[in-house]
Amino acid sequence: MDEAITPIPFTRLLIIFIPSGILSFIIYSWSLEWKNCLYALGRMLGQLIIMGYFLSYIFNSNSSLIVLCILISMVVIGSWIALRILNKKRINLLKYAIISIALGGGINLFIVTQLLLQLDPWYKPRFMIPLAGMIFSSAMNGVSLAAERLQAEIDKGIKYNDAKRVAFKASLIPIINSLFAVGLVSLPGMMTGQILSGTSPLIAARYQIMVMCMIFNSVGLASYLFLVLLNPKRIKNKFLFF
Repeated sequence: MDEAITPIPFTRLLIIFIPSGILSFIIYSWSLEWKNCLYALGRMLGQLIIMGYFLSYIFNSNSSLIVLCILISMVVIGSWIALRILNKKRINLLKYAIISIALGGGINLFIVTQLLLQLDPWYKPRFMIPLAGMIFSSAMNGVSLAAERLQAEIDKGIKYNDAKRVAFKASLIPIINSLFAVGLVSLPGMMTGQILSGTSPLIAARYQIMVMCMIFNSVGLASYLFLVLLNPKRIKNKFLFF
């Protein structure tokens, strides 16, 4: 397959917003939060355009320091967002989330980029940044689900060890569902993008296998570490959740 992906002119891209406008009108007619939908669409458009220019600069700069700063930012920001639902305890739990996401995601990022893909140089931005984004965002979601469920179980009066197991199981539900559905119910974004760009479906499938495994590993390891670090027997402040 040697067909290159077809560039989309910005004016033609606006066509896809026609159904979005119709849907926003339906939401408005039903007296729902239509302003929030328009704001979300506008914010998404602006963020992705800015990100496109930003990534173009990063890829051209080829700087290991810049890449490292981006990776650290991903971990810290992701940790802060992961604890959004536990707003009152966010500060106290932040260091545990950072350690969990950094280790859970970082180990998998190293395996994928240095052992599997063997990037040269090790920080090759075109690969490192997108893969790190997928890994750390997945770890963030896992920690967020684990934290929310742990709090809910403890609020019910469940003992920590039992609540921990329930929280860990809950954090894995979305990724396990994705593993069951991939290739049958859904065709993942990375695989679709590669096929559209002209890559052989067989090669695209191998990359998608890599992606699904690294996401599963990152979610599971980050959630596990977060729950282990919060064990009341390991920390002095036993009232972080209670």
